Parts: sequence; C-alpha cells; structure tokens
Amino acid sequence: MQTQVGVAHDPEFQAGISTPALEPAACWNAALRFGFRFAFSYFVLYCFPFPVGALPYTQKLSEWYELGWHKVVPWVAQHWLHLAQPITIFSNGSGDTTYDYVKVLCFLVLAAVATIIWSVWDRKRQNYAQLHQWLRLYLRITLGVTLLSYGAYKVIPSQFPALSHSRYLEAYGDSSPMGILWAFMGASKAYTIFAGAVEMLGGISLFIPRLVTLGALIGIAAMTNVFILNMSYDVPVKLYSFHLLALGMFLVLPEMKRLADFFVFNRITGPQPPALQFRRTWLNRGFLIGQILLGVVFGGYSLYQSHQQFKGYIEFGAKPPLAGVWAVDEFAVNGQSRPPLLTDETRFQKVLFDFNVSVTLQGMDGKLLRLPAKIDLNKKTFELTKRTDPKWKTNLNYELSGSGAMIMDGILGDQKVHIKLHHIDSNYLLKTRGFHWINEFPFNR
Repeated sequence: MQTQVGVAHDPEFQAGISTPALEPAACWNAALRFGFRFAFSYFVLYCFPFPVGALPYTQKLSEWYELGWHKVVPWVAQHWLHLAQPITIFSNGSGDTTYDYVKVLCFLVLAAVATIIWSVWDRKRQNYAQLHQWLRLYLRITLGVTLLSYGAYKVIPSQFPALSHSRYLEAYGDSSPMGILWAFMGASKAYTIFAGAVEMLGGISLFIPRLVTLGALIGIAAMTNVFILNMSYDVPVKLYSFHLLALGMFLVLPEMKRLADFFVFNRITGPQPPALQFRRTWLNRGFLIGQILLGVVFGGYSLYQSHQQFKGYIEFGAKPPLAGVWAVDEFAVNGQSRPPLLTDETRFQKVLFDFNVSVTLQGMDGKLLRLPAKIDLNKKTFELTKRTDPKWKTNLNYELSGSGAMIMDGILGDQKVHIKLHHIDSNYLLKTRGFHWINEFPFNR
C-alpha cells in the first residue's frame, strides 16, 4: 500500500494522465487513521470481487471466487468455532445462513489483522486523503449498482408480483411474516413502484459526483426502511441490507459537519471540494461521462433483468381455460360419493390453477397444498406429484363445458376418483376495493 501511494506522489507519475490533483490534506489523528485502515480493509473484503459478478458474463468468475470461501468458512466453523453441526448450506435465497455469519466473522478478523499490520508498517503516514477518495468511488459504485438493481425489480414489479389465488385464499394465520410482507407489497403495486423509483433515484445519483451526498442520503433512507422491514418480518437479507446501510453512512460521514451546519445549526456552508480531479480537463470530463454512462448501463441492465423475470412469471402463469379457482361440487372415490366433511382428508373443496407447473388443492380444513404438475392442454391431462413422497402420483383427465364446469377422472394416489367442479369468480375484496379519494367512514375490514 505504501508503494502504491508513494508512486502517486512521484513527479513523473503526477504529470501522467491518471493522477488526481488533490489539495494538501490536514494531518489525521491516530484514531482516524486506524479507523480508516480497518474500514478500508473490511469494506474491500466484503464487496470484493465486485464488479465481477455484476457485469454480464462475469458470474462464473464470481462463483469460482466464492468456491474458495466454501472451503475456508466450513473449516473455520469446525476447527475454530467448534460449531455443533458442519456447514453444508451456503448462500442461497437466504443471505442469513450460518455460512454467511461465519464468513462475515472471517472478514472482521482478517480486517483487524490487516489493520494492525498496516498500522505498524505505515505508521508515519499523516493521512489517507487520496486513498479515501478512491475507496469512496469504489463503494459508491457498489452501492449505486445495488440500489439500481433493487429499484429495477420494483419499478418493474418482478420481485413482488401480483398475488396468486392461493395467496388470496390462504389464512393470515398460516402465513409467515415474510409471506405477509410479500403479500402487502404484491397487493400495493403503486407503493412497490414508488419504493423502487426512490431506490433507483438514489442509485443513479451516486454515479454523479456532485450528487453523491444526495444519493447516499436517499440510499440511507431507502436501506433503513428495507433493513427495518427485514428485521420486523424476518426476511433473510438482514446482513446484506445492514451492510448496504453501512456503505451509505460511510459515504455521508465526511459530510456530517456540513449537513449539521445546514440542517441543525442554520449556518452557512461552503461547497464541497471536488473529489478525484485530474490535472487535464479532458480527463475530468471523460471521467465524469464515464461514471454517468456506467450508471446508465447498470440501470438499463437491471431493468432488462427485471423485465425478463417479469416475463417469466407471465410464462409460468396458468393458461386459460384452466386458470383460476374451481370449486368442487361432487367428489367420488371408487364409485362412492364423499360428502363435504371437514374431517375428510382425501376430499378437497377447491382446485387452484395459478401456474402451469403446479396445482394447488384446498382441503376441507381450508389448508392449501401446492403440488408440482405437468399440465397438457392438448391432451387435457395433468399429472401431480409430491416432493415429500416420490412414490405418490396422480394422473387425471379433464373435460370442460361451455357453462364453466369441469369433470375430472383418474387416479388420486391409489384410488380412482370422479370429480365435478365449476369455475368461480375471484372477486376478492383486496383486489376489487380499489382507491377512493373520498371515504365518509373508514373501510377497514
């Protein structure tokens, strides 16, 4: 590190095209220097190998890097922490696995060791003003890309798609806290788009040097909301959202005095000194344009990915004429009619077609059972299986009539069934209530 900074102060190197023209910075006290070394070490460890993995066609390289931690983290968990169970589950849909927590602990330890070594080796340096500016650049691009991605998946509502029939029919008490949050966001398309627009605004601002403080403040507001929601509804992205919030706070930290003067003490504040200014005007312009273009590219790519995922939901959605909710009128097993008794575990009261790869059955007790399905609209057949019981299989043929009725015949498990159903309207209050400017009385159901 000392060699790199030393090169930056070399006169011949300063005459080149890549040396920022920074004003002399004041001497930092020992605590500030020590804190910067730790922050630099930890944040770089945590964010690396970004931008590898975020850029198109680089995900494989990121996966290879992560495979190294797949070896290190379980070893640390077993030999240093002596955890009762070995780590076999890595980062997946959950970012709060045991693996993730132990990995963060590894980062903390490595950052602490690096800080101590760095402090001994580079103890005479007065400040890290220039290195701080490069770290800010790396972190604001990292946070900016993440905010753009977060926002894009809400502006095009692919993270929280419209509610399925099974979600409408599921009892509140049977939902997980995370499920309630996803249902709230899915039912509130306008709020979802608004939240995404705020995140994208913060993200794109971080790519414009003059708007970095504004972008960081917007990012802090957005990520505080996300972090609190994750904590309140047990969404397993707590570690990641906390770190994103920490990145925003790190970017704002040097501006705290100016912000306090303006917002709290009603004092005049001077302009922020330009960061990473080069000695050649064309380089400054090119650097600015490059940052803006990078933000536009990442924003556009995030919107494209979100749109592709949104199209996937549409493609996996159930197709007419099966799509929707079908109520069971008659249910016969081996030729014997089964009355609609709440205690009957074989009979069901509704069949829900939300997706073309699954069918949801609502039992007589109201509980929902989603089963993988192979639906053939041409042959008018579908095959159901159970993930928990590979031997269980159901093959049913169906016939539709113009009056919205359906007849199913086939094998359910090891029994022959004959089922009559009719299609019902899905006029759920949550879906049909809509928006009202005027409410004479609260409509709270």
